[in-house]
Amino acid sequence: MASESSFDIVNKVDRQEVDNAVNQAAKEISQRFDFKNVDAGIKWSGEAIDMQANTEERVSAVLDVFKDKLVKRQISLKGLDAEEPKLSGKIYKISATIDAGITQENAKKLSKLIRDEGPKGVKAQIQGEELRVSSKSRDDLQSVQSLIKGQDLDFAVQFVNYR
Repeated sequence: MASESSFDIVNKVDRQEVDNAVNQAAKEISQRFDFKNVDAGIKWSGEAIDMQANTEERVSAVLDVFKDKLVKRQISLKGLDAEEPKLSGKIYKISATIDAGITQENAKKLSKLIRDEGPKGVKAQIQGEELRVSSKSRDDLQSVQSLIKGQDLDFAVQFVNYR
């Protein structure tokens, strides 16, 4: 086997799935009895998702509904970055963003993990917001994937471009 096999470790979020989760959460909030007359809502605001209600508890409940919809659409909550509820006039608001891409710091952590605990002969190379892992053996690449899946990372990862 002269050629090397490789795959990329990325953190990508399907914007359409997040949009669907926002729309489903908005629909549920408009229909649920406990959200009647509390000015509850959720909507996109540029790259952020804004949630609002007239009490801190209600706006936290809106966030819980949104999280539930994300989980049902297989979007990891590790990428959800929600602020604490803030009072704005008479309304409490939460702004949340969905993180995508692997930071340089996290890519270095993954690279070190693969170097230290992965099979010998596996190379990890940082390429922007992703990490390319290559080896002559496909079995070694699969063991690297198992190693990373077994870690409790504070960010979501996906494996793409397996060749």
